[in-house]
Amino acid sequence: MSFMQPSPVKYACSCGILNPINKLFFCRHCPKLHCGFCVTHEIESHFCSNCLENIPSTEARHKKNCCANCFDCPCCQHTLSARASTVPVVRKSEESKDAKEPKDGDSTGEATPPVPASSKPSAVPTTKKMYYLSCLSCRWTTRDVGIPDQGVATGTWPDNECLYQARFNALVEYFQAVVLQEKQEKLEFMRRKAPKQHKFPSLTDRTGLTVSLIRRQIGWNDKVPKAKAVITPAEATAEVEELPASIFTEQLNLRNVTTIAQRHSQPADQPTAVGSLYPQRRSLWIKRSLRCRQCEHNLIKPEYHPTSIKYRIQLFASYHVPEVVMVRCEQPLVPGKSNAILLKLTNPTMYDMTIRLLTAAPPEDPQLSAETTRAVKEEPISSSPLLKTVGITLSRQNSTREVKREVLDASNAEIVPLESEFVLSQRDDSKEFDEYVQLPTEEPKFIVWRKGNKVLVRLQFTPDAELPSSTDVILGFFMQYTYVNTVTNAPEKKEPTTHALHSRVFITAGATEEKAN
Repeated sequence: MSFMQPSPVKYACSCGILNPINKLFFCRHCPKLHCGFCVTHEIESHFCSNCLENIPSTEARHKKNCCANCFDCPCCQHTLSARASTVPVVRKSEESKDAKEPKDGDSTGEATPPVPASSKPSAVPTTKKMYYLSCLSCRWTTRDVGIPDQGVATGTWPDNECLYQARFNALVEYFQAVVLQEKQEKLEFMRRKAPKQHKFPSLTDRTGLTVSLIRRQIGWNDKVPKAKAVITPAEATAEVEELPASIFTEQLNLRNVTTIAQRHSQPADQPTAVGSLYPQRRSLWIKRSLRCRQCEHNLIKPEYHPTSIKYRIQLFASYHVPEVVMVRCEQPLVPGKSNAILLKLTNPTMYDMTIRLLTAAPPEDPQLSAETTRAVKEEPISSSPLLKTVGITLSRQNSTREVKREVLDASNAEIVPLESEFVLSQRDDSKEFDEYVQLPTEEPKFIVWRKGNKVLVRLQFTPDAELPSSTDVILGFFMQYTYVNTVTNAPEKKEPTTHALHSRVFITAGATEEKAN
C-alpha cells in the first residue's frame, strides 16, 4: 500500500464516521475514539508563517488576521522579498540662492550678486538606499504597478484602498450597536426576573426612588433615552457600467488579464487587468487545540512557540488503539467462494493486550460506564440566585454536542470468527534493534507469525454470492481489546485500571472478479 493511497482499513469513531486510524483521536477519560468532527476546535495562538512572529489574538483581530511586515505576490501568491537599490540624491548647494538678505547694519539695500559656479568646488554626489518588493518566483515587483520605493524595508508599504471601506465600517458599527443593545436588554430582563437576595426588601429598592432622586440632584432626566442604531439602507440600482469600446476593437491579450485566483486574492475590487494588482498582506496561521465534547478534556495541545512542532498533549489513536493493517488476500475475490485475508495487528502501548475479533458488539463494561458518567457530570460552582434562576453555571459549558448516529452496516461479506482470543505483547523499542530470538510456543492455528508486538492473523471470510463483478468487498467486525488506563476520574483511585474496549473496523479487501464458467 502506497503512502499517498487511501487506507483500506477504517475505524468508526463515536459519531459514526469512518476514518483511518491516523485521523482519529483517543480520549483517555471517556475513553472513546473521536474524529475531527466530534471534537471542539480552539485557537491557541496566531503567528506568521514567514517571519514566525507570535501575535496576540486582540492584535490579530485588529490587523484583520494579516501580518504587518510580510506580503504575498498578487500574481503567483508566493512571498515577496525586500530588495535594495541605490538612488543618487542631489544635495542642495548654495548656488540656488539668488541673493543674500541684507543685514541690519547695511545701509544699502542692494543684494549681493551670486558667486559664479566655476569659482566653487563641485558638490560630492551622495547615494541613498531605497527598497522595493520583488517576487523571486515570477519576477513581479512593486515598480510594475507604480508603487514608489520606500526608505525602510518593512512597515511603510501602502495598502490598496477599498472603495467600500466606509460602508463596511458603518455596517460593523451598526451591528456592534445592535448586539450591545440586545445585551443590555437581556441583562435588564435577568435583573427583573431574579429574586431578591434579602427577605425584607426596602421600598426604595422595589420602586427605584433612590435612583430617581440621585438623577434629579445631578440634573439628569428620570428616564434614560435608549440610543438606537441608525444606518442608511442600501438601494438597488439598474444602472450597469458599459463595457469599454476597446474590448470590441482591440485584440485580446490574455497575459494582461487576471486569473480567477488573482481576482479572489483581492476581493475588494477584483481587478481585471494585471497592471492593477497590488501586493497583499500575508494571512496569519494558527495553532489549534482539540477538546473532547463529552468530558471537555484536551486531546491535542501544541506548544505555544511558532518554531516548535512538538505537542504538550497528544492523544492520537495510533498511540492507544491496536493498529490493523491489511497484508493481502490469499485468493482472488469471487462472490460466494470462501477466502482468507492476512491482517497484521500492532500493539502501540506499554502493556499487553488481549484481542478478540467478533461479529456482534460485545456488552459494555459497567465500571467504564460509571467512570464515564462521573467524568461528564457537571457540578455548578456558583450559588448566586440570579445565575440559578436563569440556569447559568460557572462550570464550562459545551457549545455543541456531537450528533449520535448509527454506523451503517456496509459489510458485504460474512467472516468466520476466530476460535479464541490472543495476546499482543507490549511495545519494546529495544527489540527492534537487538537480535531477539523468540522461543517456539504453541500458537493458535489462525496466527501465522509473531514478532515483538506484531502478530499476523489469518481471517476467513466469504463474499456475498449476489455481488456483481468489479464490486468492492468490505469486511466488518468488532475488535475487542483490553486497555490499561493510567488516568482515572475517581480521586480515590490512583492505580491504573484495565478496561475492555471495542472498536468497529471495516476493511476494503478489493474488487470481485467474474465467476468462472
